[in-house]
Amino acid sequence: MENSKENFIIAIDGEAGTGKSTHAKNLAKKLNITYIDTGAMYRCVTLACLEKGVEPDNYDGVDTVLKDIKIEFKREDGIDKVFLNGSEVTSQIRTPRVDSYVAKFAALKNVREKMTPLQREMGKVQSVIMEGRDIGTVVFPNAQVKIYLDCSEEERAMRRYKQNLEKGINSSYEDVLKNIKERHKLETQREIAPLVKAEDAVLIDTTNYTLEETEDMIMKIIKEKIDV
Repeated sequence: MENSKENFIIAIDGEAGTGKSTHAKNLAKKLNITYIDTGAMYRCVTLACLEKGVEPDNYDGVDTVLKDIKIEFKREDGIDKVFLNGSEVTSQIRTPRVDSYVAKFAALKNVREKMTPLQREMGKVQSVIMEGRDIGTVVFPNAQVKIYLDCSEEERAMRRYKQNLEKGINSSYEDVLKNIKERHKLETQREIAPLVKAEDAVLIDTTNYTLEETEDMIMKIIKEKIDV
């Protein structure tokens, strides 16, 4: 898929807890471009299904949920918010329950067939920084900039555990680490759009770097590849 000369795509892929969302948000502000959190889209699907009592193995039930689903990203009063079918769900999609199910729903063919075209449409009309699991490999294989963030499982679990504490979400480090390991297995071994580093993506291991240091490295790569 070709992008226009005026617009550009920055793809950031990696597993949960590598800092994708934080870096993408911050860089979007610095570059004055749109930030798209594809993980939030899959979380919205997960939440919508769970609210209707639809399990991942109920393919037809998932199809019904997908038929009329509407996901929107809005910035209100300087805060990025996520809306599902007209209702704000920014906090609801980040609960441990959604955490434990999202990789299962995201692995479904009908879910990915619904989400991928939506993500591509978002990048057609504007410059975007998009983060997820298959942005540089499936959604935008011709993205001008591709970054793949890596990090040890233990460090990723600690980061997610601290985030949960800050948000008032009750979880233990052990439970978070278990979920991180389970998601790694599901996301890297699924048949459709598995998590894998694109051949032309720049690998950054964030384990021993601060957010600021990692962000500086990403920005340097962006400036080397496109005129911003």
